[in-house]
Amino acid sequence: MKHLSFKPLWEWFGFSRREMRSSLILLIIIAAIALLRFVIPPVKPDPELIVLQQNLESQDSLKTVVTGSVTSNPVPRPRTRKNNIIIELNTCDSAALESLPGVGPVLSSRIIKYRNLLGGYASVEQLREVYGLKPATFDLISGRLKADATLIRKININTADFRKLIRLPYFEKAEVTSILNYRKEKGKIASLEELVDKQLITKEKIEKIRWYIEF
Repeated sequence: MKHLSFKPLWEWFGFSRREMRSSLILLIIIAAIALLRFVIPPVKPDPELIVLQQNLESQDSLKTVVTGSVTSNPVPRPRTRKNNIIIELNTCDSAALESLPGVGPVLSSRIIKYRNLLGGYASVEQLREVYGLKPATFDLISGRLKADATLIRKININTADFRKLIRLPYFEKAEVTSILNYRKEKGKIASLEELVDKQLITKEKIEKIRWYIEF
């Protein structure tokens, strides 16, 4: 029985004896490396290193590229909240009123006109009497308003004529006529209660006009 020989194969490829020996050693090394990959288990990455890498990546994502350079996102500056400003109804202008939510040029003009008609606001609640101001809008803006009743322009009931008295929205024409006739007959009126006693105005009307009448 003849022995198996690789010599003719090497000679066919044209290898010398030294080249055959080197090639054989190289094949053994490659086979050994391939075998080690299956024998030795792969090294698992450290979980702490994975978490650290994820944290670093999340920090990098917060950066913004500006004109080719990387800069951190600027920290927003605290803004002054305009809605903390309280507006005084008897001294404000239309621009201040228009800064309120739901109040435009038309509504702000009506608020000021009604203020002039009254002689000033005694309370914020009187805004409910302004034409076109919806209850929802009043609820939205009332917390940002105040009314200084000391700024009200009063009417002297003992010297005012018909035109001045009827200008006050709370007076009816019949009431003003009765007051003038009573004043002409009896002289000076001492108090609002006197007008109620003489049935010239109702008791409920006193609460509305007391801020606007002087004697």
